[in-house]
Amino acid sequence: MALSATLRKRLDIQGYDCVDDSTLERTQLWLRFSPALCGVIAVAGVALASPAILWVLAAIAAAGAILPFHPFDVIYNAGIRRITQSPRLPLNGPPRRFACGMASVGLTATGALFAIEYTLAGYLFGIALIGVAALLTFTHICIPSMIYRLTIGRRRARAAEAHV
Repeated sequence: MALSATLRKRLDIQGYDCVDDSTLERTQLWLRFSPALCGVIAVAGVALASPAILWVLAAIAAAGAILPFHPFDVIYNAGIRRITQSPRLPLNGPPRRFACGMASVGLTATGALFAIEYTLAGYLFGIALIGVAALLTFTHICIPSMIYRLTIGRRRARAAEAHV
């Protein structure tokens, strides 16, 4: 299945602009795996108003911000791709890692709200986080990556142009 121009742009915003179309054609569905799994776990954490679940998920998201891959990508790369005979997922660029960092902060805050019994605020924050994960999972629209591209990414591009 060929990538549409819209899907290619959405993946580029996430930091896959240096990945060839062929690889993205074969992995774009699986690039949704980690956000989907995070979303499912976040639903459980919010539904149960569980700081513990949310904080564990925040630590996993923080690892995704630090590492060039999300920890849940390992599930795909070590197992699922062997069954589907598809290529390894491409490494995550700065925009997607930034998104993981933002998720980590949001999950930590949501867990803290539940811990201090600000339950309504916890549910509202949690539902917003789940919504962002669902949007990414179903459409490849990544709001945190867009924020990265509009702020940090734009500054980096200007700095690179100044050095030319």
